[in-house]
Amino acid sequence: MACATNAISLSLSSNPNSKLSSDFIPKLNRPVNVSLCASTSAELDPGRLFLSRPIGLSRRICANATPVMDQSVGERSSSVPTIVEVDLGNRSYPIYIGSGLLDQHELLQKHVHGKKVLVVTNTTIAPLYLDKVVDALTKGNPNVSVENVILPDGEKYKNMAIESRLDRRCTFVALGGGVIGDMCGFAAAAFLRGVNFIQIPTTVMAQVDSSVGGKTGINHPLGKNLIGAFYQPQCVLIDTDTLSTLPDRELASGLAEVIKYGLIRDAEFFEWQEKNMEKLMARDPDAFAYAIKRSCENKAEVVSLDEKESGLRATLNLGHTFGHAIETGFGYGEWLHGEAVAAGTVMAVDMSYRLGWIDSSIMKRVNDILQRAKLPTAPPETMTVEMFKSVMAVDKKVADGLLRLILLKGPLGNCVFTGEYDRKALDDTLSAFCKS
Repeated sequence: MACATNAISLSLSSNPNSKLSSDFIPKLNRPVNVSLCASTSAELDPGRLFLSRPIGLSRRICANATPVMDQSVGERSSSVPTIVEVDLGNRSYPIYIGSGLLDQHELLQKHVHGKKVLVVTNTTIAPLYLDKVVDALTKGNPNVSVENVILPDGEKYKNMAIESRLDRRCTFVALGGGVIGDMCGFAAAAFLRGVNFIQIPTTVMAQVDSSVGGKTGINHPLGKNLIGAFYQPQCVLIDTDTLSTLPDRELASGLAEVIKYGLIRDAEFFEWQEKNMEKLMARDPDAFAYAIKRSCENKAEVVSLDEKESGLRATLNLGHTFGHAIETGFGYGEWLHGEAVAAGTVMAVDMSYRLGWIDSSIMKRVNDILQRAKLPTAPPETMTVEMFKSVMAVDKKVADGLLRLILLKGPLGNCVFTGEYDRKALDDTLSAFCKS
């Protein structure tokens, strides 16, 4: 039976200054009533979960994994993409990583199932890569029609409107950084109860983290990404050549997530970063290809084991509870996400030390590597203790009124997700980093 075609206007808004900042409004060619309901369930014990990197997993997590210290940086990559598999049964999908992948048309075309494609991008990325993506989708494939939505650039513009005739076999393509991926993914999840979705991330942040794992959403004045869905893409295509046009500040911001993987579950990867940070900052293509690959392998393992964040996946949010408070309190877009996460990571590590869970050498190594990556190691001076507490009180990791945090515990590469900690340590950390 043929799919019905709908003339739609799809609007997503997360602009805190907009009267519709919490709304998702699909408008069909006939009147409809739409309501969004949210419920919470205590899937996690409010106690603690001690985690380190799993060993001896039986699933095939990644298709091309190599031991971290065996990577030979400086050896030129071939045009054959590295493929990391996200294992989710019949919803599994590949992450393609490599140079020049936007010129390999078959990689994208085999994941487009219908005849209509909508590319969502922004004013920064569109002049650079939109034509190339359209060509990749249509070359030798004349039956496919491609439309686009071009949005303003930045976290504070996390809203979109779509007016087109699309059906359930259409494919949404997110071309850009984390903001574009989050919004486009949420639109794909909500439109007609779900349409195909492809991620083409163009920032380090999106390539190593946000494009993988199916987290989609928009912001709300009360907090970051409070409205969203878990919705997996058909594939993630990472053309490392897109990093050549990335501003230095954006590049450094993405490294905060790379550093995170080493701290919470992959100590050898952290040691590799310590040895290769200057190459990463200099945009060495082979160093970056490896950092992206290893980050995606870590993310794929976690998502394959805990897609809906019932425990293990929450550990990927090291520093994010403090970081999201900075973004919300200081204003979306004032600091880049990775900058806020970097400062938040230092605060989480400081708290871990105050609890006696790590030694001072880890604190020093974290501060050193973030400084080498040109990332902040403290929140903005305007942030107060009360601002942190008010935002953290509505964090998504709060359960039954208990704020659970990701903290380091034990040797490097180990962490806990727990609500069982001395509240004085949290107060002392906030006081140490805030003037009042």
